[in-house]
Amino acid sequence: MRLAFMGSPGFAVPALRALHAAGHDIVAVYCQPPRPVGRGHRIHKCPVHEAAEALGLMVRTPERLRRDDAERAYFRALDLDAAVVAAYGQILSADMLVAPRRGCINIHASLLPRWRGAAPIHAAILAGDAQTGVTIMQMDEGLDTGATLLAEAVPIGPEDTTVDLLDRLADLGAALVIKVLDGNFPPVPQPEGGVTYAPKLSKADAEIDWSASAAVILRRIRAFRPWPGTETRLDGEVLKIIRAEPAAGQGEPGTVLDDRLAIACGDAAIRPTLVQRAGRAAMPAEAFLRGHPVAIGTRLG
Repeated sequence: MRLAFMGSPGFAVPALRALHAAGHDIVAVYCQPPRPVGRGHRIHKCPVHEAAEALGLMVRTPERLRRDDAERAYFRALDLDAAVVAAYGQILSADMLVAPRRGCINIHASLLPRWRGAAPIHAAILAGDAQTGVTIMQMDEGLDTGATLLAEAVPIGPEDTTVDLLDRLADLGAALVIKVLDGNFPPVPQPEGGVTYAPKLSKADAEIDWSASAAVILRRIRAFRPWPGTETRLDGEVLKIIRAEPAAGQGEPGTVLDDRLAIACGDAAIRPTLVQRAGRAAMPAEAFLRGHPVAIGTRLG
């Protein structure tokens, strides 16, 4: 099948590789343009860009595809059977959605209509959902509102982070989109009920609100790993909390309760087990405390 692939982050790479391995003719790969990253501002290609080049595929990186008339005309002229979209990061115009003979097919990391939007995996963990999954969707002009073609659920374990689920859902999405392209799956309109939205995250979401319940804070730590992370302030410096567990005790939210760094939340307490100071490597909390003892009664935040 003659395809375009549109995706940017690591989540999309297994699908690109699976489509290539299955023998589909991928005539163009669209992804976000290379960006400067880090202190040295080195130009960095996104994971799909690197994977596509390794496969010898043509890569196109328009800055604003929807507003680029020439690029849209190029896309329409590709004579595609379908376009496969997986976390591309740009909105497709109406003329692009209908240009391929089978339209544009999206790999979405949730069980639609639950968690439409930019951060569905994070949202599912934050909400305490027992499961999530992948939906293969026929794209329309709405925000993840198109008819579904195929979906499969995945359980969310009590210790699962966004990193864990990303890997599993990426592989599942690759398998499901191959099935959809090879089969005949009639589109099923999404139900009107049960719609929830997963907004785009920002670095501001990293700050821990210690007045929240311990369960909520623990879910945030899992959901926001690796980005935007979860952090607080200790003695005026940022301390990232990468992993944590429930702890006994109660107190004023944000107060250190014992010499093992149990921290009071709105209803109970948590104990960080893996932490990171700004500019330093992550370390077990025990190692951190050996070099930086924290007095009982210290307030964080």
